[in-house]
Amino acid sequence: MTRLATLAGLLALVPALTTAALAQNAPPPSTAPSPAETNPLPTTTVPDTSKSGPDPASPAPQQVPIPRPAQSGAAQTVTPPPSTLPTLVTTPGEPNDVDEVTLPAKPVAILTGSTKWDDARANLRKAFKTIGATLTKLNLKPAGRPIALFTKTEDDGFQFEAMIPIETVPTQSPDGSEVKFGSSPSGKALRYRHSGTYEEIDGTYETLTAYLDAKEIPVQDRFLEEYVTDLGEGGDEKLDINIYALAK
Repeated sequence: MTRLATLAGLLALVPALTTAALAQNAPPPSTAPSPAETNPLPTTTVPDTSKSGPDPASPAPQQVPIPRPAQSGAAQTVTPPPSTLPTLVTTPGEPNDVDEVTLPAKPVAILTGSTKWDDARANLRKAFKTIGATLTKLNLKPAGRPIALFTKTEDDGFQFEAMIPIETVPTQSPDGSEVKFGSSPSGKALRYRHSGTYEEIDGTYETLTAYLDAKEIPVQDRFLEEYVTDLGEGGDEKLDINIYALAK
């Protein structure tokens, strides 16, 4: 039921490997008293006029922060700005917690597609852009955050329905458009919040499915993702994504 093959085993080894590496490289403990023990600081700092200090005429050196060079292969995490569009369930979920919710049926614009796992974020973003262009032609505005229903998953990719909620369903689509209109999935669901990059979402699915297995909760073999923050182009972007496991 997971979306991707995970590196859960490797991730579990990281803390142990890091601790071992630090212990190997750490210097031997010193028996000498620390500077704080030999020369404890007074509780109140008072200028010591008995000792020579810098020339009063000399300007004090400026404390200029020294920028650190970026590490090779390490990207700074970027957090996209929050959106004003509402989520399917307006009460926000707690991080690292599964909560029961009831999804309302929302009118949505739908674009069906398929993608390889490695291209998932780019193709989902492209699908939402296509839907947005169609809504503009029809003079319609989004009424909620973009969502994607994963209808079928395989080893090398998945099929999906990209959706954007709208206020009302129009009578017809523009000629030649692949965008259709309908309703979003509704009913009881279990929500789990992912906070991190899109590439890290597989670990969140592992946690959610482990919870469902432990509690013996039957769910449909499909998941719904709601993108509280936009799917940007950068892989280092920290995203908020609501994952819904749909109850059977």
